[in-house]
Amino acid sequence: MQSASWPRDNRLEERLLVIDAKKGAFYDQRIKDLSQLLRPHDLLIVNDAATLPASLRAGDVEMRLLGHEDDGSWRAVLFGPGDWHTPTEKRTPPRRVQVGERLTMDSDFYGVIEAVAPESARLVSIRFNVKGAELWSAFYKHGHMIQYSYLKRELKNWSTQTSYSTRPWAAEMPSAGRPLSAGLLLDLKRKGIEIASLTHAAGLSSTGQAALDQLLPLRERYDIPQRTIDAIARARQNGGRIIAVGTSVVRALEGSAANNSGKLVAGEGETDLVIGRSPTTPTSAAPRPPIADALLSGMHESAESHYLLLQTFAPASVLDESVRIAAELGYLMHEFGDSCLIF
Repeated sequence: MQSASWPRDNRLEERLLVIDAKKGAFYDQRIKDLSQLLRPHDLLIVNDAATLPASLRAGDVEMRLLGHEDDGSWRAVLFGPGDWHTPTEKRTPPRRVQVGERLTMDSDFYGVIEAVAPESARLVSIRFNVKGAELWSAFYKHGHMIQYSYLKRELKNWSTQTSYSTRPWAAEMPSAGRPLSAGLLLDLKRKGIEIASLTHAAGLSSTGQAALDQLLPLRERYDIPQRTIDAIARARQNGGRIIAVGTSVVRALEGSAANNSGKLVAGEGETDLVIGRSPTTPTSAAPRPPIADALLSGMHESAESHYLLLQTFAPASVLDESVRIAAELGYLMHEFGDSCLIF
């Protein structure tokens, strides 16, 4: 499939490939048809994380933030010289940094390397010289949205947010929810479809380093409100289906359940769960059928880490056929591309 270089002019006209996994059937629809595809008492769960300006430049090093730790430090992946016009896999690797080294963004804003991960010298822990509101102001003053080489122009802050975004937790946009306009969500609610949210710190989709990409997605933070857990129970009681909007929602739900002996628990947590990967560690696979009954997602190809998670909802043979059909129909992929809905 071809990558989308920018959003379609009308988000409601973006294409939606509906996949019936049991029947192996495919239907070419539009995002605006979502209210006709869902039923009263169905529950749509979105990730309301806003996208932060996670790209910071310190001389010849680009730092892409992954998330913050409880002690105030941040995890980040380092990139070498170059800019967003060059695909990540073709970027020059960054110079090796040392613990204690200072990375300076501006005369009054810098970070000190506190640790370098054993998995990769590009994966670091960094502590900034400011904190609290001053740190967030510095991010928005000096940082930029993470860019993609297939786009025709640079992304601005507003262009990477969903219509319902709240806390700036996400390194990259939770893009499955991008085409869901406020008007469409209101239409769904009027038809008896409930909307609930959680917050998940969606991380990087690619680093350009094969060994590091194999570890994606890395450890990520989530926060599930009690009202969302109550909404899931209510939908189940009323015969409704649980529709996750994006793989980050699935990962938050399954991560919470995995952390709590199979039970969803309200509140914040972290997960290193990699759903769909062959079991190699106790946390490498979901321990039960997925909590969600359906998944609204962007279009992904088999080489992407997200594709493993999609196989929780449909066999690989069905997914492979969906990619073939989508390509024939002219679907676009990646952050600003078209969508699929897997039942």
